[in-house]
Amino acid sequence: MSLLIPAILLLLALAGAPLFAVIAASAMWGFFQTDVDLQVMAVEIYRVAEMPVLIAIPLFTFAGYLMGESKAPQRLVRITDAFLGWMPGGLAIVALAACALFTAFTGASGVTIVALGALLVPALQKAGYRENFNLGLVTTSGSLGLLFAPSLPLILYGVIAQQMSLDTPVSIDDLFLAGILPGLLMLTALSLYSAWQSRHLPKSNHKFDRSKALAAIKDSAWEIPLPFVVLGGIYGGFFAVSEAAAITAFYVLIVTVLIRREISFTQLPAVMRDSMKLVGAILLILAVSLASTNYMIDAGVPEAVFETIQAHVSDGFTFLLLLTIFLLILGMMLDIFSAIVIMIPIILPIAVQYGIHPIHLGILFLANMQLGYFTPPVGMNLFIASFRFNKPVMTLYRATLPFFFILLATVLIITYWPGLSLVLVE
Repeated sequence: MSLLIPAILLLLALAGAPLFAVIAASAMWGFFQTDVDLQVMAVEIYRVAEMPVLIAIPLFTFAGYLMGESKAPQRLVRITDAFLGWMPGGLAIVALAACALFTAFTGASGVTIVALGALLVPALQKAGYRENFNLGLVTTSGSLGLLFAPSLPLILYGVIAQQMSLDTPVSIDDLFLAGILPGLLMLTALSLYSAWQSRHLPKSNHKFDRSKALAAIKDSAWEIPLPFVVLGGIYGGFFAVSEAAAITAFYVLIVTVLIRREISFTQLPAVMRDSMKLVGAILLILAVSLASTNYMIDAGVPEAVFETIQAHVSDGFTFLLLLTIFLLILGMMLDIFSAIVIMIPIILPIAVQYGIHPIHLGILFLANMQLGYFTPPVGMNLFIASFRFNKPVMTLYRATLPFFFILLATVLIITYWPGLSLVLVE
């Protein structure tokens, strides 16, 4: 019977049963086996509802969806083009920067590909870039902003880590700081590759135009203050992350609906519904996962897993290498939110035993998951881009391979150079 139940749950998961139902069932079975009252499940769900920082997730998500439905993506491309378009490979660098910034606020890689892909791929093609490069660039950069604040995966990792009662505290403010340099490393590596790819293109006459830059600033006048107000307010100590999320959502709502009027009152309920579908899925999985986490901690599962790993892996270097391989596979199979709430409670205590800082683990975890989004054969971005651009998935495989290996090199740097993530925090 002890093996039958896990086998049934695995078969249910493979058959397409909702993830939260499988996790909840496994937690309930574990508690039942240890004679713990199943009311603990309700207690854990209520505990999730009481977390003040969790308010940030629905508010930032709503703000991101509002921006996606407005003309903010076009304005973002325009202003980045005005300031970066004159550089070698300028248009490709514009695409990278615009996608990274947009993903940071929406937190959803697929939304970025859908919202910006229609603007960027034709523009890159017109500029003379090869089709494979264009497709690979947009598919890859769709997940680039996950390390930049106010990324939802960063917030979610912080929420999970704070429930683990670690000796080293993990604040979401510190995670926002820790993601800056690794995220910039990824952007820089891809920008250099893009500049190299543009070497055979006809020399562009695109020079920095002060009047165009000022016009772009004027056009984006309502969007430009947002990141400065939000991040400046958090790090200046004026408000907490949850308060920053409320300010962001309110500001974006006023701008998109009342000032710019790009989203009508009749469209607003649909945007709310779509954004809250994502939030509902995240919070439900999070609630049952915390219950499952408590069972695993009580049952000593992390310690047992650590002892098994330690019997075969004696040093942190090898552990990080195996973790990288595992996370790339995990990133192909699961969306990033599910991966965080399911795996972090298991991986984090083990990583700490190997001397890995919890904040460093969060950054390398998200960097690997970001790469997993377009890792063949089943990375999620590959299929979204295939549908969006009406191209065979095999074409996307070939298009993303150069980007994959470049970012894999940066992920290994992030993994084995903890100081890159921790220097701004410490």
